[in-house]
Amino acid sequence: MVSLIVAFLVLYSFFIIKQLCSATDEDIISHNKILRDGETIVSNGGIYALGFFSPGKSKLRYVGIWYKKIPKQTVVWVANRNNPIINTSSSGVAKVDERGNLGIFNGINASTPVWSTNISIPANSDKTTSLFYKLLDSGNLVLRDGESINKGDFLWQSFDFPTDTRLPEMKIGFNLKSGMNWSLTSWKSRDDPSTGDFTYSMDRTGMPEISIKKGQQKIWRTGPWNGQGWNGIPADTVSTSSFVNGRDGTYTIGHNTSLPFRLYMDESGIARRAMWFQGEWTVVWSAPQESCDNYGKCGAFGICSISNNAPICSCLPGYEPKSPTDLYLKNGSHGCVRKRELFCGKGDGGFLKLARMKLPDTSNTRVEMSLGIKDCEIECRNNCSCTGYTSADVNGSGCIAWFGDLTDIREFTLDKGGQDLFVRVDAIELEVSKTHSKGSFTKKKLVLLCVSIVVGLLTLIFTFYYMFKRAKRRGLARKERVRELLFELPSSNTNEVANGTFELPIFDLHSIMIATNNLSPTNKLGSGGFGSVYKGKLSDGREIAVKRLSKNSGQGVIEFKNEVVLIAKLQHRNLVQILGCCVEEEEKMLVYEFMPNKSLDFLLFDPTRSTSLDWGLRRDIILGIARGVLYLHQDSRLRIIHRDLKASNVLLDAEMNPKISDFGMARIFGGNQTQGNTNRVVGTFGYMSPEYAMDGLFSTKSDVFSFGVLSLEIISGKKNTGFYCEDPLMNLIKHAWELWRDGRPLELVDSAIGTSVPEQEVVKFIQVGILCVQEKANDRPTMSSAFLMLSNETTIPNPAEPAFILPRNLNHPNSSSSISANEMSTTIVEGR
Repeated sequence: MVSLIVAFLVLYSFFIIKQLCSATDEDIISHNKILRDGETIVSNGGIYALGFFSPGKSKLRYVGIWYKKIPKQTVVWVANRNNPIINTSSSGVAKVDERGNLGIFNGINASTPVWSTNISIPANSDKTTSLFYKLLDSGNLVLRDGESINKGDFLWQSFDFPTDTRLPEMKIGFNLKSGMNWSLTSWKSRDDPSTGDFTYSMDRTGMPEISIKKGQQKIWRTGPWNGQGWNGIPADTVSTSSFVNGRDGTYTIGHNTSLPFRLYMDESGIARRAMWFQGEWTVVWSAPQESCDNYGKCGAFGICSISNNAPICSCLPGYEPKSPTDLYLKNGSHGCVRKRELFCGKGDGGFLKLARMKLPDTSNTRVEMSLGIKDCEIECRNNCSCTGYTSADVNGSGCIAWFGDLTDIREFTLDKGGQDLFVRVDAIELEVSKTHSKGSFTKKKLVLLCVSIVVGLLTLIFTFYYMFKRAKRRGLARKERVRELLFELPSSNTNEVANGTFELPIFDLHSIMIATNNLSPTNKLGSGGFGSVYKGKLSDGREIAVKRLSKNSGQGVIEFKNEVVLIAKLQHRNLVQILGCCVEEEEKMLVYEFMPNKSLDFLLFDPTRSTSLDWGLRRDIILGIARGVLYLHQDSRLRIIHRDLKASNVLLDAEMNPKISDFGMARIFGGNQTQGNTNRVVGTFGYMSPEYAMDGLFSTKSDVFSFGVLSLEIISGKKNTGFYCEDPLMNLIKHAWELWRDGRPLELVDSAIGTSVPEQEVVKFIQVGILCVQEKANDRPTMSSAFLMLSNETTIPNPAEPAFILPRNLNHPNSSSSISANEMSTTIVEGR
């Protein structure tokens, strides 16, 4: 009996020992397991290791996962990539804290982790005492509850938070139910695992596809999944993943292989798939790999193909290069445009099949998996916005239809895969394609074809020559007609036309209509007494502003002629450039360069927008205007008085350089002439000098007065004709003089500029502005003297009391009150 008991105890002990020996790390690792710097935890199969490391030459400490059996340390995941342990005394630890989170601490007694799994478990929950972390053979670091050890569920796992590497069983994509978004992000450098510039992620717009981005800029994409693989990756590429597209989410998941296999996003922006083979990492695929892989290499409606290891850009059938010069230089990034207008609603054209294509970017697509390829064609044909279609699956099921530009298309060679793409073309292109596809010609047909080509070429050459001569004659006739019409119009500057000095280019009405979309209301920039101004774009890409003289307008005819005659002869960086004119049928138009920042008054007199004009910018604008006026008075071929210098006639280009515009009121002076007289007082009240407003006398000093008013407006941010200090008789000039007289000139400065201004320089500009608005013309400086005083350190005379012109409704009853609100045109007030 005793022997039986002994035997039973021996067998029982053996059973217990066997159970202990067969227990996994998962069975014996407890929640309070502490991983110290210098220690590692190895997965059951010995494939992966978890521990502290320092990458490259860095001395910072990180917790990561790497291959245990590969001699060259290859890190596949980093926990605290953006929060390293700076202390290098090997004091770092990883442990499960009292809240149940796996955290990394800079010291065993540290209370705040530098990194944590950050899951939410109540502090009084029983689970906090049964949690432990585990490194699985898949390379997945998991946090689990010991009570549900056999259920296969995790409270947290590193596979949900990949860094730069995807391992087998890891996903790239997104889960709509859980909100997870699995993507790879490069290291900053080989010595720095923090978040880099490049991401490898699944796009969620259109048909799902994977792309590489630098920030928000897309630089490569896979093309959509076609049922067998990614459409834009060559068919002979080694693939170790599968694609899942379900109700809850879309992702690609890696497969296990006999050799270590990894996909990683490197710091240079290249995704690489590599396997460990014969003692080294061998890259079996990478992207982008060649020039045609670069996103949008050939622009919209362009095709990229490789010939003799060099990229070649061409256009889809029915399209031609948008910029032929760039295409000749092998730069097709501007893309292509249609050769002919497509009359879709009238049954024009059809679809051409292009084989072996990397499908265009699917961001602007509609996908219907229930449609076959025939129904897909019908759907696309019935929608004029549809530019192409194909099947979603290489087996012919599903429908992808594109709307808008077709971008990032590539043609593969015969052995590389790709897919059929059906592109909408016009009827002519469709017929040309049918002719090319009929097969070979007989010898007789070939001879006839050659003869036909020769005859056709000769006819074409003769036709072009005839059309060229005819167009040239028409152009000369049109220019002569413009000259005659201008000569017929009344103007004080008629001699410029009569003397044969008219040099302005002539635009035909058709090109103006195309540029402005038939003078579309959406292109309208503003209007005035002369008519309206429209924004346009010429065929060479230049943006323009078109001033159209209203057919029914009684104003602007004389001004139109003045501008055509004068401004074409003026070339200065502070004068707006006129590009040409159009006088055709009943239309009279002026074509200017487009000023994107509108007019000075648009910014200056708006409380919000004026804050963008700091003192440095305002100073440069004043000096730029001074240069422009000086050029008109002294340096141009003609001595010109502008007569309508004001804030709305100063336009600002893209770099905020001022450009004087609207020469409709301008007058030419002879070489020795200093003063003129007119019975027709034109201009804008508040900017006119006293002698011009009262007696019709004008000279270069009239423009100096207007410049002075404009300078004070730019400094103060207030209009001259506004009311100040609740006094209806107070204007800006009087307000500026009283501040100067009382020794408080800096109070004139616009509060939008701020308090930090160069006081001495600002006072100088105010002083010169007041000098320019002296009552007597002889007391005002010339424009050259004013510019010298503003731009140099020189002695400046003290100003006397300037001219105060009262508001029109108080002492100028005969003045007009019509005001134009057009941002791009002239404001004209005419004395009657």
